[in-house]
Amino acid sequence: MKKPKISVIIPAYNEEEKITETIQGAKKIGFWDEIIVVNDSSEDRTAALAKKAGAQVINLTSNMGKGAALTRGVQEAQGDILLLLDGDLGYTAGDSIKLLYPLLEEKADMTIAKFPPVKKKSGFGLVKGTARLGIKLLAGVWLEEPLSGQRGITRRLLEEVKTFHSGYGVEVGLSIAAARRGFRIMEVNTQMTHKVTGRDLQGFWHRGKQFGHVVRALWTTWREG
Repeated sequence: MKKPKISVIIPAYNEEEKITETIQGAKKIGFWDEIIVVNDSSEDRTAALAKKAGAQVINLTSNMGKGAALTRGVQEAQGDILLLLDGDLGYTAGDSIKLLYPLLEEKADMTIAKFPPVKKKSGFGLVKGTARLGIKLLAGVWLEEPLSGQRGITRRLLEEVKTFHSGYGVEVGLSIAAARRGFRIMEVNTQMTHKVTGRDLQGFWHRGKQFGHVVRALWTTWREG
């Protein structure tokens, strides 16, 4: 049986602090075929550091959001299995190997990373709760981590989904589209970690924007039927 090609896709915007470590962590997987960083018109050294770390870098000419960055990355990727990772995982990106096993063993069509509990207080669960309920109502699937951006996906699934929702609604839209089409979704425990926004003005601003994107994705999906 032919070994499937594996593409790692990392959408990144102003991630110079962690992008090098994230790429190095992803390399620890060992059997990847390409690592692609989609630089979403960052204003810092993200692109230069990603290239120096050995990733293939795609530069978007303007800041288009996570959904557009992922769409471009998927279009360029050659893999039969695509591993989507955020740029702020650091060395813990290596634990994403756990997302690949169920796909390689053909036990799932999409895997979603579950992170260990965090000690730092962040939000109040409104965004995550809304996403969970919306996915359940629209697709009949209950996910513990509906907003997790760390996902392993088969090319076959992506060929049916075709495009991603914009902004932070990308994961919600992807989960609903996959479940409605009968694809198998599996959540996987990992030890990956990333930056957590706190209960400060910046954190509330981020979650407010995220909430708006999630609601828009749910509304658009509901209208499309």
